Amino acid sequence: MKRPSYILPLIIFSQFAGTSLWFAGNAVIDDLARDRQIVDVSIAAITNAVQFGFILGTLVFAVLAISDRFPGRWVFFSCALAGAASNASILFNFMGIEPLVLLRFLTGFFLAGIYPVGMKVASGWYEKGLGRALGYLVAALVIGTAFPHLLWGVGIRLSWQIVIIATSLLAIAGGASILLFVPDGPGRAVYSRFEPGKFLRIFENPVFRSSAFGYFGHMWELYAFWAFLPIWLGHYNAQSSVEVNVSLWTFAIIAIGAFGCIFGGLISESKGSRYVAGFYLRTSTICCMISPLFFLGNTYILGVFLSI
Repeated sequence: MKRPSYILPLIIFSQFAGTSLWFAGNAVIDDLARDRQIVDVSIAAITNAVQFGFILGTLVFAVLAISDRFPGRWVFFSCALAGAASNASILFNFMGIEPLVLLRFLTGFFLAGIYPVGMKVASGWYEKGLGRALGYLVAALVIGTAFPHLLWGVGIRLSWQIVIIATSLLAIAGGASILLFVPDGPGRAVYSRFEPGKFLRIFENPVFRSSAFGYFGHMWELYAFWAFLPIWLGHYNAQSSVEVNVSLWTFAIIAIGAFGCIFGGLISESKGSRYVAGFYLRTSTICCMISPLFFLGNTYILGVFLSI
């Protein structure tokens, strides 16, 4: 089957649109809590709710082989609708933090049918050149993650309700794009039965084990960085004489990672994924270790460092 030229751009857009739900709650949490008079709001609880929802969702989707049993575009579309609904339900005037945490958990759960399934749909079309294609798709995830901060940080101050509505509508548009215009590719995997015994057996493979633990470490750092970046910048404002636009800086620092994804995907085709991942992880580790020094100095040096 010949691959249409519009396939990858549409999947990229859909990934960006769907993953804009990820940190929508984090971007507006302060104003949401103030508006609802929620005094015990915790950025950690909100962030963990989304992450735990995503972890449980990916496990459920894997055990039930959802994206193998059913066409990927239908799974993506259904989860985009459900995720948008969970995200938009924040608009209801509930009391206390518990419903907010539950809704963010459900949003994370349905994100498991957006981000990984979108990559699976792409792999069905890109048996060759998959590294480059995935570089673009992860870049879309990065920009989607940063997008709510852009909405919140624009010059004309948007209400938190508009940010939630915009990200929900965007997710629906992304799901509809996949459903209507991206059929399953010729390389789509067929359904295979789940075998619990293989769960531990695959870790006996040293190459898989190294890749998996490298990825776990990367994720541990990445989401800590993304989630607490606004808090760090807010602390910097409180400690320095220069005040930065926390939301716009957060957007820019997260979104610039999209270029790293694209560049890494391109380089992986010639150098290999192992080389690219190792270089990025080593660089990021060094940045983590020396990061306290940069919060004591010049604002623009700090911005460049956080962008790296």
